[in-house]
Amino acid sequence: MMWAARMSERTWESAPAGLVLRLTLVDLLLRPGGSWAVRSSLLALAALGILVPKALHSPPLWLALAGLTGWRVIESWPLADNHAYLLSYWCLAVAIALLISEGAETLRRSARWLLVAVFGLTLLWKGLLAPEYLDGRFFRVTLLKDDRFSQASQLVGGLTPEEIRLNREALRPPPDGAQLLEPPDLVEPPTFLRFARAATWGTFLMEATVAAAFLLPLPGRVAAARHVALLLFCTLTYAFAPVAGFGWLLLAMGMAQCRPQERRWELCYAVAFFLVLFLVEIPWARLALQWVRAPT
Repeated sequence: MMWAARMSERTWESAPAGLVLRLTLVDLLLRPGGSWAVRSSLLALAALGILVPKALHSPPLWLALAGLTGWRVIESWPLADNHAYLLSYWCLAVAIALLISEGAETLRRSARWLLVAVFGLTLLWKGLLAPEYLDGRFFRVTLLKDDRFSQASQLVGGLTPEEIRLNREALRPPPDGAQLLEPPDLVEPPTFLRFARAATWGTFLMEATVAAAFLLPLPGRVAAARHVALLLFCTLTYAFAPVAGFGWLLLAMGMAQCRPQERRWELCYAVAFFLVLFLVEIPWARLALQWVRAPT
């Protein structure tokens, strides 16, 4: 049994699955979340898994992570982020994969169907259950009200800080449910409306492409379309969307699709993982905005 366990660990290390586990733990280190007790426990277990190889491949560690991330969802109920649910499912999938002999292949299948579920349910919500998405209202409001998108709204949408301020005041609901007789007009120049429309349909079409790529049984080299679709979605989306933890989790699950001979794709996922980190930590939109507005 001990020899089999050592062989299993070497198999995981030689395959992309070993790096997948480490990147998942990096995700937890950078975005632990939850109450102080949950957050400190997640940080301790993630650090242990990264520093100690035997702990990295220990099913009890991943079961504990699944339990803690699940408890984080319960603590935040019903307002937990979507990525919090997926993280708990993913940690449980890793624990199950480590418990069986064909673990790397099991993890590959689990990652694929979790990605299908994520993107499929996203399309269901945006396409059928939330009419305010496809008609553009979601991004028109989000790009105006969310501070995290203010630089992008100015850089790409052509708005000025004063116009954003006026729009936020116009969107502020009256107190005590009152209604204005003449609601103020929003300042939405054509460039901003095009930006909102591109964000709406671009995101929807990219998500549909990823869902189809992972759902359909693509043969041979055509299966590389899965990697292309997911990598493009993550790098383009999380250059703007301020939820890097979700992007890192999707990239780790995408990397789990790589077979041992697909080192190039494994490298692409690793580069994309840290590219998302740079895009989040470096205020590229603000710097670009300053450069654009700098006097010549």
